[in-house]
Amino acid sequence: MESPRQPIEFDDDARRNLEVLLPLALAEDLGQVGDITSAATIPSQARGAARLVARSPGVLAGLPVAARLAAEFELRDGWQPLLSDGDRLEPGAVVARLVGPMRSLLAFERTALNFLQRLSGIATLTARFVAAAAGTRAAILDTRKTTPGWRALEKYAVRCGGGRNHRFGLYDAVLIKDNHLAWLAASGGPGGDDPIAAAVAAARANVPAGTAVEVEVDTLEQLDAALRSGPDIILVDNLGPEGMAEAVRRRDAANPAVRLEASGGITLATVGAIAATGVDWISVGALTHSAPALDLAMDYDPEPTPGPAE
Repeated sequence: MESPRQPIEFDDDARRNLEVLLPLALAEDLGQVGDITSAATIPSQARGAARLVARSPGVLAGLPVAARLAAEFELRDGWQPLLSDGDRLEPGAVVARLVGPMRSLLAFERTALNFLQRLSGIATLTARFVAAAAGTRAAILDTRKTTPGWRALEKYAVRCGGGRNHRFGLYDAVLIKDNHLAWLAASGGPGGDDPIAAAVAAARANVPAGTAVEVEVDTLEQLDAALRSGPDIILVDNLGPEGMAEAVRRRDAANPAVRLEASGGITLATVGAIAATGVDWISVGALTHSAPALDLAMDYDPEPTPGPAE
């Protein structure tokens, strides 16, 4: 019997992110006067019911956001989620039901769907990459290529799709990139002859113990130098499946404790071949910068199912 899937934590970072975005989202939709269409056409005491429904197949993400919005619109007691984040959706699946003031339902609709569609789109694309790498040791990771202001929520959506989070920002892990190395090589200072070793040594000396140290390389010669310098992770950029397979072979021979991460232009068409090389991580910026929104809708329900929400 298959064990039940563990709930995906909507962590403190995601909650803080939501509390910053929520007032902005509501202000841009409601302005200073609110929903003038509903105020003109719907009596103030009118009540109603609605369903959040999937129109396309995908993976759900963002229910805690919708629940927080329901509370904002006096719909807390009428909010009834029927699925969980990370669940697979088929067209027609009912995600949640709502009952309450009709004006509140109409004001809730677009802001809630904007969050749910964006986050579910990221979870859906992530799940496709994870499925394409299934049967290998490779984990699918996100990057810092996120929508400004949305990072914690988008990284939560990646977890909903079965992916893993890379570093959150510049502050929580060391990633020595090509421009760091280019400056060291051109500076003429100590370490200019071996910028990778100099950068790794400087990072070890200047960050707290236990902080992950990663270095980016884009040639096999740089990889060999990086393996000698002993970072925790080496990011191998744009080598393709054959080059990545050779990188794994060299890593296994020289320093098996170092994790290898593949990155750079990886698509659904190529991720399987990259994963099959034996690489540990595959980071994909497209998970967050190019995920299409998942088609979800809110439908008025003239005959709501009786239940606790009513």
